[in-house]
Amino acid sequence: MSPNTVIRQPAVAGSFYPADPELLSQQVLDCLHTNQKQKKEPNTTPNRPPKALIVPHAGYIYSGPIAGSAYTLLEKYANDIQRVVLLGPSHHIPFDGAATSSADAYATPLGDIPLDRNCIKNLEQLSGVSRLDDAHQHEHSLEVQLPFLQQVLGPFSLVPLVVGRCDAKEIEGIFDLVSKMEHTLIIISSDLSHYHEYSEAQAIDSRTSQAILQFQSTLNGNQACGCNPLNGLLFWAEKYDWSIELLDLKNSGDTAGPKDRVVGYGAYALYGK
Repeated sequence: MSPNTVIRQPAVAGSFYPADPELLSQQVLDCLHTNQKQKKEPNTTPNRPPKALIVPHAGYIYSGPIAGSAYTLLEKYANDIQRVVLLGPSHHIPFDGAATSSADAYATPLGDIPLDRNCIKNLEQLSGVSRLDDAHQHEHSLEVQLPFLQQVLGPFSLVPLVVGRCDAKEIEGIFDLVSKMEHTLIIISSDLSHYHEYSEAQAIDSRTSQAILQFQSTLNGNQACGCNPLNGLLFWAEKYDWSIELLDLKNSGDTAGPKDRVVGYGAYALYGK
């Protein structure tokens, strides 16, 4: 990259995931393989790459194994995926619609990922999509997905979108545009319920998971912090008769946290026709 390249630097390296490249790579590998070792049921996953994934975005010790259950699906399709369109919620600033970045690349301890500026330019022509670098500067919901992608894919370009206030129909144009692009994977970054007691969270997240599997696009923030981009994908995918598969459903009480105040995590894969 040229000296004038604008790179969005990591905001949560050293907190949500290791800042050391070797430690980070090993932790991602551990997350990818945890569920493979534990899986006892026959694999019913279609023998083709998913068109979209829904994955959690907490610290790796909490949600990493659940995210890994989705990312491991990509390992044998590494050369088929050349572009990733990544949508996650805004945790820091309020705004309407979806926000693009002016950066040329996103950095992680594993290296720099180039942004697909041409795709971003086309998205910025859509109603409800505009450039807002402040939404990207400190946002972890997108960043924590990147080391997984760097581990399982070959070279790829990134289209990062932080999503603010909107309903499902307001962002369906994004999915209309990117779904027509070959070798493109869509990722929605979202956790589920927050800060309930373990058994209560299990019940809430089970109901939310069933809603996701039924393509219900009216989820709220109490069910999923990434409800806005998630609703957009579910609304669009149901319209085009995509299928969806639950890969894993747990919470922080199952992984690395106490059971009196947990956060829920689900992983899903979606397949197009």
